[in-house]
Amino acid sequence: MGTPEFAVPSLRALVKAGWNVGAVVTRPDRPVGRRQVPSPPAVKRAAEELGLPVWQPERVKDEEFLRRVRDLAPEVAVTAAYGRILPQELLDLPPRGCLNIHASLLPKYRGAAPIQRCLMDGQDRTGITIMKMVQALDAGPIVDQVELAVGEEDDAGTLTERLADLGARLLVDVLPRWLAGEIEPREQDESLATYAPPLCREDEKIDWSQAALAIHNRIRALRPWSGGYTLHRGKVLKIWRTTVEARTGGFGTPGEILAVDRSGVLVAAGAGALWLHQVQPEGKNRMEAEAWARGRRIETGESLGT
Repeated sequence: MGTPEFAVPSLRALVKAGWNVGAVVTRPDRPVGRRQVPSPPAVKRAAEELGLPVWQPERVKDEEFLRRVRDLAPEVAVTAAYGRILPQELLDLPPRGCLNIHASLLPKYRGAAPIQRCLMDGQDRTGITIMKMVQALDAGPIVDQVELAVGEEDDAGTLTERLADLGARLLVDVLPRWLAGEIEPREQDESLATYAPPLCREDEKIDWSQAALAIHNRIRALRPWSGGYTLHRGKVLKIWRTTVEARTGGFGTPGEILAVDRSGVLVAAGAGALWLHQVQPEGKNRMEAEAWARGRRIETGESLGT
């Protein structure tokens, strides 16, 4: 059971390892893009390529869907970013339960956006947890975990790919031992639990009063899907790629443009300063920040965010 690209490596790994995947459950096709053309989830495309049956229930509580699962009689269910909370009746159907592949070192970053929240917080380590699912949000007992270092150049896209591959490898290692009864899961320490709520539009807004490093981490957490945004001359300016200025010291008022050169555009933050390297003006394509500044005749002393 899974929906986005994150779940695809685990599905492929199960098939490659010889497991009998009785059915693949994913979300219904949804309209995407300006033309709102119905588009299948990544997991559906992969399942069809592999010749596997695909189920796309609107609701996992529907009796017809639950009947199909009962008829299938799976020994275990595996979920990865499926995007629905499973009812207890479904969790109880497989004799060996439902295992979830979660992109954090639980109990840290329970919830929908563990990868993005980890990057926003500037963490240097994350990982994959396989847990037995319970009704509470990502609170089930831990079956196994593997750590992964977060690279300085990682963004949400690259880290998602790396964690997806790691999750697939861990799954095919854990599954035979789990079905053989060789793993005793351990309960999570609730006192250490933190949460990773879904991203919203407000998460994309850049607050120039924050430290330059915090802003940089926010932007890479939003790349490549949404990017951060600020205002310039009353219009939205998306920011896609940045680096933190190495020099320390006073840099002026937060949001003030301090320099424009071939490196990009240097902007003051609450602490330190940030180089903008790739931006996207409202209604335009992405471009190098230096080209944007030259084309708009940006001058030092102007402000972003007002």
